[in-house]
This record gives sequence, C-alpha cells and structure tokens, in this order.
Amino acid sequence: MDKSRVAGIAFTALLAFLIVCVDQSIKQFMPIGAEGGFTYIAFIAWAVYFFSGCTLQGGVKAAIAYTLGITFSIVIVLLAGLFGAAGYFALPLGVFVVVNIVLNFDKIPYCDLIPALFIGSGCFFGIMTYVPDATFGTAACVELIYAFIGFTFGWITITGRGLIDKALK
Repeated sequence: MDKSRVAGIAFTALLAFLIVCVDQSIKQFMPIGAEGGFTYIAFIAWAVYFFSGCTLQGGVKAAIAYTLGITFSIVIVLLAGLFGAAGYFALPLGVFVVVNIVLNFDKIPYCDLIPALFIGSGCFFGIMTYVPDATFGTAACVELIYAFIGFTFGWITITGRGLIDKALK
C-alpha cells in the first residue's frame, strides 16, 4: 500500500475514534438518551454524506432530505392519531399517505435525495421507539445534533484525505 492510502485510512480511523469521544463527551447534555448516547446516528449521517456525493453541496442536500425525514415522521405519527379508529391499521395508513407524498419529492431540487429522507425517518422512529421519555421535540433535537456531527465528519474525512493525498504524492 502506498503512503497516501495508509495515512488516509489512519486519518479516517482517527475520525471514527473522535466521533465516539464526542458522543461520550456530550451525551449527558442531551435531553434524552444520556445513558446510551447516539453515536450510531452520527455514523449513519457520516455514511449519508458519502452516498450524497462527498461534496459540500451534496451534504447540504442530504441534510435537507434527512431533516424532511424527521419532519415527515412526525406527520406519520400525527396521522396515525387521526386514523386511530382504524386500530391496527392506523400507523400503516399514516405511512401510506406520507410515503405517497414523499416519493414525489424526487423531482424537487435539494429535497430529492429520497434515501436520506428515509434514513432520517428511520433514526427518528428508532429514538421514539427505544429511548424512554422521547418526545417529538427531544428526538428531533438530538437526532439533528448527531446528524450534524456525522455530516461534518463526512466533510472532514473527504477534505482531510484530499489534503493528505496532495501532501504525500
């Protein structure tokens, strides 16, 4: 392996180390989940940055779609409440309605990164399902903080590896 590749791998591993350190340093300040933290959300958002094109523009696009995923998750839960008389089908009906709307976002610039939208939604539902005392506000707040960390680390990874490549070649 060449020096640039070895240094790039070590740099990325160092960033992974740091993202865990950041979580361990800030989780006690979060309104929910202090006992477990949310490293997984930062790592997921880091990956979302990568599949969004590894550019600042792609990262912004991913962050917008990710945030829309959180927003539409709240809409799903509210719709499920409206469909409460449907019992077992209340939540599935909420999902059906929202997904029909969301899939049309593929034609709207900066909202068209549908996988990021679904990932933001999935993380939100994970928090709401498994974190005691989570509310719409606390779940969205914590998720957005950790997503920002992940997107930032994605940008740092690409920028840093570019600088490393330039310096070592």
